[in-house]
This record gives sequence, structure tokens and C-alpha cells, in this order.
Amino acid sequence: MKIFFVAQLNARLQPVHRGEYFEDPLNVELKKAECGEVSGGGSLQSKIGEIEYCDIEIEVNGALTVAERVVIETLEGLGAPKGSKLHIEAEGRQVQFGQAEGIAVYLNGTGLPDEVYKECDSNFVYSEFDRLLNGEGRVLSYWQGPSETAFYMYGHSFQEMNSRLTEFLASYPLCDQCRVEQIA
Repeated sequence: MKIFFVAQLNARLQPVHRGEYFEDPLNVELKKAECGEVSGGGSLQSKIGEIEYCDIEIEVNGALTVAERVVIETLEGLGAPKGSKLHIEAEGRQVQFGQAEGIAVYLNGTGLPDEVYKECDSNFVYSEFDRLLNGEGRVLSYWQGPSETAFYMYGHSFQEMNSRLTEFLASYPLCDQCRVEQIA
């Protein structure tokens, strides 16, 4: 009988980012510990297409306690956000984990003057966010919706990340009318 864990990350990540930042490194650690491997993943999207959270499915082939420890320690070391859960299906239980906090910045994609969209670049915003966070956090993913573009950043402290971004958000025209939300 195959035994599976499902790590539900409280993170808004595109599938490629989920793989790059969490699945692939976790798979390396599971194989190194000889206790399992990543067997899949998925994302839950809202009605408008924004990712709400993502899952990593893990096939366990060793002691459950060892696999549980490896999964949680590895994912927390990689920056798993608060509110993440490990579902241990064989035992019908779940374990809360995660230490990182998250901040989302939603740029107004339709309500600014046309010249702002012509003269400003969302790629610059992405780069500037990473530069300003400078080790306190990092941009892990983004989403382009029908009327907004969101950048998802995770790090040690929502308050500190927000503080580091505030001046830029107030000064760069593309950030006018943006909204900031704590997501973990």
C-alpha cells in the first residue's frame, strides 16, 4: 500500500515557481534521506484565476515520522509561509507548519492614465521589490489578472517588507492606486 503526504503551502505560486522553489529542493532532500519522493503537485485557483494555495504530493517509502520531519524541516527552511499544513493521510491528521510571512502588492491594471502604462514597466517593479527587500524577503511569484497584476513576496516579517516597499510604492507611477495585502 502506498502512503502519501500532501503538503498544502499557504503560498500563491504559479506551478513553475512551486516546482523551482519548493518541489525540486524537497525531492532532493527526500531522496537523500531515503524516505520518499515528490509525486505531484497542484494549485487551487479562485474564480478569477488567482492562485489561493498550492499542494505538493509526496509518496512516502520510509518511516512516517522521519518523512514528516524531513518534509516540514525542508519546507520551512525553503521559506514555507505560516498557515501551511501537512496532511498525513494514513493517520488522518494534519500538522501546521510554516514560519514566513507574505505580502501581496496588486497593481491597478486598468484605472491609471494611459501614459503610465506606456512609460512604466512591471518588470522594473518586480526587480525593485527584490532589491528593496534585500534579504528580508523575496518575490516568489506573480499573477496577471483581468484588472490587476499581483506580486507575491515572502519573508521574515510582513511589517518589515511593507516598510521597505512603502516609499517606492508612493513614488513610482505604476504603483499608484495599488493595494497591499498580508497573505501569510
